[in-house]
Amino acid sequence: MCCIVTVLLVLGPRAALLVWWLLDSARFSETFDNLIVPVLGFLLLPWTTLMYVVAAPGGVVGLEWALLVVAFLFDLGAHGGTYRNRDRYRGYR
Repeated sequence: MCCIVTVLLVLGPRAALLVWWLLDSARFSETFDNLIVPVLGFLLLPWTTLMYVVAAPGGVVGLEWALLVVAFLFDLGAHGGTYRNRDRYRGYR
């Protein structure tokens, strides 16, 4: 079950960004001035980039900042997940 969650955290937002860019590239060009920022966002912070594409064209105000922070925390969780508790089970190593 843990592997399924990990795969969804890693591939889910990247697939959504790719499909959304293919279907509505005008929104991406309206949101970002150059290609470097969305590519780096795709590689390093996909949840934050996805939320920024949702919020940025209308301006990031109020609740959108909170959603960007939550997306950033999702990215940190996806990058920083560890298996520290596996020592509690015998024979797991």
